[in-house]
Amino acid sequence: MDFYLQTLQDEVNEAIRGCDFAKLTRPQEGKWSAAEVLEHLYLTYLGTTKSLERCLQQGQPLARAVTGRDRVRTAIVIGLGYLPTGRKSPERALPKGMPVEQVVKEITSQLAAMDEALARCEAHFGRKTRLFDHPNLGPLTARQWRKFHLVHGRHHVRQLRKLTSTGNPKS
Repeated sequence: MDFYLQTLQDEVNEAIRGCDFAKLTRPQEGKWSAAEVLEHLYLTYLGTTKSLERCLQQGQPLARAVTGRDRVRTAIVIGLGYLPTGRKSPERALPKGMPVEQVVKEITSQLAAMDEALARCEAHFGRKTRLFDHPNLGPLTARQWRKFHLVHGRHHVRQLRKLTSTGNPKS
């Protein structure tokens, strides 16, 4: 597995290590539970994989032209590793109530499937080719997609650590 995605997998696994399903599903007033955070991550991996498969099926990248705004946003998130807070998740990545047992069981395999699809696209289209558009960052290469998922995942790993700690989950 790619370094960025292996790092992400390790950090997610560490954040939920030793947690039972009851702790993961503990409701949080006005916030997602740990299970919902995991489902959100799972759905982002699934969505990226589906878009990559579409590129491969169509035999071409699906990215639009890059704008100056795209370059700035990509430099902040991917270059600096800073994910601004307060953004709403796209509808397709909102938790829908997937059973926590299923999410915990499948999240690692979905991350691996995304890694494999990224590698196939990179081999087919080239390392510098922008594959398809991120909703906020615009067109990204395979390497940029990997780094995005690490930065985004780390944002949620911090949430997972708070939600699964034995103390006050809001601290």
